[in-house]
Amino acid sequence: MPADESLSRREFLGRTVKAGACLAAAGAIAYATHDPAGPGLAVAEPQAAALPDFSIPGLGKKMCIAHGADRAGSLQLALQALGGIEAFVRKGDRVLLKVNAAFASPPMLSATTHPDLVAELTRLCLKAGAASVAVTDNPINDPASCFALTGIGQSARSAGAGLILPEERFFKPMTVKGAQLIRNWPVLRVPLAGVTKLIGIAPVKDHHRSGASMVMKNWYGLLGGRRNIFHQDIQTIIAELAGMVKPSLVILDGTTTMITNGPTGGSLADLKETRTLIIGTDQVAVDAFGATLLGKTAADLPFIAKAEALGAGTADYRSLSPIEVSA
Repeated sequence: MPADESLSRREFLGRTVKAGACLAAAGAIAYATHDPAGPGLAVAEPQAAALPDFSIPGLGKKMCIAHGADRAGSLQLALQALGGIEAFVRKGDRVLLKVNAAFASPPMLSATTHPDLVAELTRLCLKAGAASVAVTDNPINDPASCFALTGIGQSARSAGAGLILPEERFFKPMTVKGAQLIRNWPVLRVPLAGVTKLIGIAPVKDHHRSGASMVMKNWYGLLGGRRNIFHQDIQTIIAELAGMVKPSLVILDGTTTMITNGPTGGSLADLKETRTLIIGTDQVAVDAFGATLLGKTAADLPFIAKAEALGAGTADYRSLSPIEVSA
């Protein structure tokens, strides 16, 4: 290879990383100062009913840990180990993928759901006969910018999924039974109307407040209003979200883990190649294993025990006898 060609490639990579870091830095500023889309507290409106239970009757608690560098390949192997996508999605299902698109950050920084997973899961759902697949989130930064810069929007559309950006009218006030925090609070309800299967997809990240951001923290993107007030009791809000949402399946992407400076990151130095993808029907168990990719245990993350106490799942992921596969 000529020396000048090698140099130009190094320059290109360097500029790409710098550009990504600038975008992430902008996201970090917005994270601290910007209220996400959605209405404030609604006092006069009638309360919405509890969210539907999207868990699959008779399927039980299942979990698979796939090892490999290729996200799409790991997802395929993990699903096959648990009976195939057909165990979770059937003909006529209307599927909603709840992604983490919180920041206007490029995929290489691992601050958001990777577009390759969105594309592959959409393809598999449609192949299984799903009537429709849609993707949504209520990002911290500008939604259109987030879905564009993360690559999630283009990936979803190219694979055949619809993209639902949050609008104020999509939020409805809701109180979770027994909750301390989610009371008369705007929740992103409209995209869930008519949905028969709900799948959460999130990256494994360090989080400077909660200790980690994984699949249970991902449901934070269903909240509207001035949700940053919940940072004062972030362990409880994550647990209450897990109690509020009963998904069909969750997917935790630890192919590349953000081990420091989360949840925004901004540098490749924040990342570690952990080459692991976890899927399961028990979101608490999946997060409990995910903690190990950050060098932590479930006991280090209080929201896991809190969610278990609310009946959202078990912190003892080993009790599920997870299947391990490798690419």
